[in-house]
Amino acid sequence: MIRLRKKLIEVAIPLKEINEASAKEKSIRHGHPSTLHLWWARRPLAACRAVLFAQFVDDPSSVPEEFPDEAAQEAERQRLFAIIKRLVPWRNSNDETVLRDARREIARSVARARGEAPPRRDGEIDAYLAEKAPPVVDPFCGGGSIPLEAQRLGLRAHGSDLNPVAVLITKALVEIPPRFAGRPPVNPDARESLGVGAWEGRGASGLAEDVRYYGRWMRDEAEKRIGHLYPKVEVTTEDGPARPDLKPYAGRRLTVIAWLWARTVASPNPAVNGVHVPLVSSFVLSSRKGSESIVVPVVEQGGYRFTVKSVGITAAELESAKSGTKNGRANFTCLMSRAPVSAGYVKSEGTAGRMRAKLMAVVAEGKRSRVYLQPPEEMERAARVARPAWEPAGSVPKKLTGGTCYGYGLTEWADLFTNRQLVALTTFSDLVGEARDRVKRDCRAAAGAHPGDDAPLVEGGDGEQAYADAVATYLGLSVSRQANRCSNLSFWHSGRGTVEQVFARQALPMVWDFCEGNPFSNATGNFLGQLSYLANVLAASPPDVAAGEVRQRDATSDGRTDSPPPCIVATDPPYYDNIGYADLSDFFYVWLRASLKSFHPTLFQTRLTPKTAELVATPHRFAGVREDARRFFEAGFGQATSLMRDQQAVEFPMTLFYAYKQSESVDSEGENGATASTGWATMLAGVIGSGFTVESTWPVRTELPGNLKKRVAALASSIVLVCRPRPPDAGVVSRLEFVSALKRELPIAIGRLQGENIAPVDLAQAAIGPGMAVFSRYAQVLEANGEPMVVRQALIEINRALDGALTEADFDMDDDSRFCVAWFEQYGMDERPYGEAEVLFTAKNTSSEGLERAGVLVVDGGSVRLKRRDELEPDWDPATDTRIADWECVQHLVRAMTDESADGVTEAARLAAAMGPRRAETARALAYRLHAVSGRRGWSAEALAYNILASSWPQIQEAVARLGEEEQPQLRV
Repeated sequence: MIRLRKKLIEVAIPLKEINEASAKEKSIRHGHPSTLHLWWARRPLAACRAVLFAQFVDDPSSVPEEFPDEAAQEAERQRLFAIIKRLVPWRNSNDETVLRDARREIARSVARARGEAPPRRDGEIDAYLAEKAPPVVDPFCGGGSIPLEAQRLGLRAHGSDLNPVAVLITKALVEIPPRFAGRPPVNPDARESLGVGAWEGRGASGLAEDVRYYGRWMRDEAEKRIGHLYPKVEVTTEDGPARPDLKPYAGRRLTVIAWLWARTVASPNPAVNGVHVPLVSSFVLSSRKGSESIVVPVVEQGGYRFTVKSVGITAAELESAKSGTKNGRANFTCLMSRAPVSAGYVKSEGTAGRMRAKLMAVVAEGKRSRVYLQPPEEMERAARVARPAWEPAGSVPKKLTGGTCYGYGLTEWADLFTNRQLVALTTFSDLVGEARDRVKRDCRAAAGAHPGDDAPLVEGGDGEQAYADAVATYLGLSVSRQANRCSNLSFWHSGRGTVEQVFARQALPMVWDFCEGNPFSNATGNFLGQLSYLANVLAASPPDVAAGEVRQRDATSDGRTDSPPPCIVATDPPYYDNIGYADLSDFFYVWLRASLKSFHPTLFQTRLTPKTAELVATPHRFAGVREDARRFFEAGFGQATSLMRDQQAVEFPMTLFYAYKQSESVDSEGENGATASTGWATMLAGVIGSGFTVESTWPVRTELPGNLKKRVAALASSIVLVCRPRPPDAGVVSRLEFVSALKRELPIAIGRLQGENIAPVDLAQAAIGPGMAVFSRYAQVLEANGEPMVVRQALIEINRALDGALTEADFDMDDDSRFCVAWFEQYGMDERPYGEAEVLFTAKNTSSEGLERAGVLVVDGGSVRLKRRDELEPDWDPATDTRIADWECVQHLVRAMTDESADGVTEAARLAAAMGPRRAETARALAYRLHAVSGRRGWSAEALAYNILASSWPQIQEAVARLGEEEQPQLRV
């Protein structure tokens, strides 16, 4: 008989360390799986690894026979925490000792569940997990993070997705590398340098070596065929003393890194006689201090030309160049006549096919630097080439969350590329098949390197033909990666001096001044650079992992894998209407299909990615009717979670990552401003309606903190929901009983979340978890009329309870601060008549004189307002303030953190240390309260300020600790 035990993830996890490791992953490049190929909303590997481990491992409280009391349980829990803390850093991701310890703990818990003795020898653990542990199933595998980390932990992994691009990416991470692990490369150079046995135990390093070799062959062969389209630029001396920076290069021909173009339309001013004028968002080429460079347009003789200035640029010139000819979202100014060029006019010219492009500047390779040149006429002529023999087919999405370029005339996928870019990408694409033939030929020459059957890769083969297919798969992905930086939606980053990818965000917005990179240069945006990222991932893939299987499946109707249940479900489902994966991924699909269809025929059998069955609530697919889109998502998600429940092993919980931001789609409002998000309500209705209850939730940081002073108040966390099937004896309660339970339990959970330093911007979302844990534990919550409460109404009650929990913190503050919070909530920083403040003075037990003396209120004649942060005393010292207020403390801390001219963390730490622990912690709690008020009132700047302070608290605490150490007397030796 199987004994159900609570798992670690249902009780406690070391969230701080998991979040730190997850946030740091965003800055990791070489070898990190996220750099194999772009996929949107990919979950951090550290979080996936930690969640899977804690999902399998027993919490000590559920093993009383081994840990009989709380002390023993806590000691064991800390031991498991130590394993997780070593497991999550990226540097330890392939550490044999760390992974062995993690796998041993998983095997021990699996053995407990089966009533068996756990394996004791290291060599037995992997075999035991592969045979006895339930496989991990991810029916929405996306970028492959969860299946990959399941493999790393020694578990069988099964991933599936409806989207063929997601399937291919996950196959490239999970399925292909283990099949050819330990195999030697077959290219002639490698065969001469190392023998077959030299590659054993090195994972997929041999495969990576071949991907590099045949990718270089593709690059060199492409340059032979089309290199003349990418001529070098000659540096002349005609600029004279105006460009002394060009003197070292005079008379030389430099390799071009990028051509920078401006889109143009005919001026709407008839006096200009139809001259096409540039639509430029910025004339800045380089904003690096000491290396500034700008485009300077010169109007002359009924036309204009572009020059480049890189020496003697004044601050005023640089500032003026930043705005280009743009004066709004898609509004411009005519360079010739200064007449306005409206967004409507630009759109009409684009849709009529009358938009053109003019070369603005050329970026060339210098001595460890970029050289910016005005465009010679021959450079523009070189780009005017004929379209290639074939081009990608299909339409750009007319509507897309985040924006689309469709409305400006870029309606077909081929329109997103210049003719020269199309020639380059089709050439690289055609070379994938030729490279595959070379691999097959070299396999035969390297006799015995790849023994096995003669089946192709898609049929499970592992011989020469399958190996050639595998190498070609990665080469095809490299061409797809190149397309992301070889499009007329790519742009030049003036701060970094780089060709930026099309998908700077999850959209296809119009780019006015675009960048055309050189795939044959040695700098940013080149083909070998894209290939290197991919090959590095292969070389760093985890060695000695369990087998993985990835299939294209619809999770709503065919969610089962070929592995029979029971399984462990861990997944990251679609976020309602946030991301149109299918629409976005067609950008890559059209190139992958061209390169790989012949040896991935099933995956690329359709002209574009499947759209109809995609589980997203996009209204434009339902004639603009949002309610129909919502019903589609709710029904589909319910079907998917029902299938998950059928698969889920009863002795383990299911985990879901979800990151839909509450405020992005609000369609239901209750009293006191309590709201319910459609995305969350619809997803949770599917989960709870399928018979699951939420056991616990964890906010996992998924975004890099970045510059604390410039960080926007954007969603930073995913919520991991831990779910189990609802017990058959779950009770029925009234609305009043449910609300009472919320008021009793939610404040405790909020305190825990704040203790884990959840960002204020994420608090409303994070509170959904513990709130729904209360709601979903009951079979039903009955309204006063006897009808069951719906999830949407439960979310309103949770938000209301959250607001109440934050408001209760007011009672811990001094009277002056309670007045300030109440006033702020009603009037913000506005000035109001004195009479409106009198009643509040009495209610909060304070006075205008006292508030003035406290330095928080301005009384001017017959009006009253709160003192602004820029009016606070610059040399304020909390240690000497005779009437200190908590409101005053939080405002001084916020001012320190948002002051661009100062080291915010250090200054905030100095203030916090002088305030003392109690006042500093009260100020931190107050920041959450004020963020909630600001967000509800739509005061985005205020909300951002409080979010920065609360999110920065760990850094402030560390700085306070350093200050304390510095003040300690130094011992003499």
